[in-house]
Amino acid sequence: MGNQKLKWTAEEEEALLAGIRKHGPGKWKNILRDPEFADQLIHRSNIDLKDKWRNLSVPPGTQSLTNKARPAKVKEEGDTPAADANDAVTIPRPIPTIPPPPGRRTLPSELIPDENTKNAPRYDGVIFEALSALADGNGSDVSSIYHFIEPRHEVPPNFRRILSTRLRRLAAQSKLEKIQNFYKIPDPSGTKIGVPKPKETHTKLRQANNQTSADSQQMIEEAAITAACKVVEAENKIDVAKLAAEEFEKMTKIAEENRKLLVIATEMHELCSCGETMLLA
Repeated sequence: MGNQKLKWTAEEEEALLAGIRKHGPGKWKNILRDPEFADQLIHRSNIDLKDKWRNLSVPPGTQSLTNKARPAKVKEEGDTPAADANDAVTIPRPIPTIPPPPGRRTLPSELIPDENTKNAPRYDGVIFEALSALADGNGSDVSSIYHFIEPRHEVPPNFRRILSTRLRRLAAQSKLEKIQNFYKIPDPSGTKIGVPKPKETHTKLRQANNQTSADSQQMIEEAAITAACKVVEAENKIDVAKLAAEEFEKMTKIAEENRKLLVIATEMHELCSCGETMLLA
């Protein structure tokens, strides 16, 4: 259950009025369950919403009269009601009006009063000042605008929520141009520049660059692995060549020794064939 003593903020009232415009009066549970207003009305209950809507619907100065007034007793038709000096006249409660949906021109009588209307011109002024100073062709988000205004102007603690509400209100009134989550001052010439397309193009270019970088990195890694394999193969071949050279050197020495033995054996054979005696040392 909501806290009845907790004062309503401008952000909560904006969310309540937006929820009534979307779901209609009396659909308090639907408004509380709607993700669009759940964050702003997290500390409120359906009873809080109903009471706040009733307070907003009663014109100022009439609530005390209605609380103190005692309604006159209803008489049957044909009876003449007796005058009672203690009976106070009850002022009928006006039927609240809800602003029409976007796309239809709003009449002044259809607007719902806002308690922070007196601060709206000052907030709108600093918002336009921030957008003019930032001068981003693609628009500025809520954080950029807030960080520009907060150190330069004295703002309440909940100014970030108020800023978000005012930006949405100005965009709904066509005083600002909203592109996704970015806001900017409309072009004075009345021609709207298609900003989302360049954004999308830049996004695609960044994605293509990232993909190209990833492919290049992968190719570099594959080339490094291939080079390492080639180096290992070359080292193996060098080792094999060294072993073959050593074996060849050994075989060369053995062949030289065998040649010398063959010469000695040939001389011994010749001497023995001539009948000479040969002494072996």
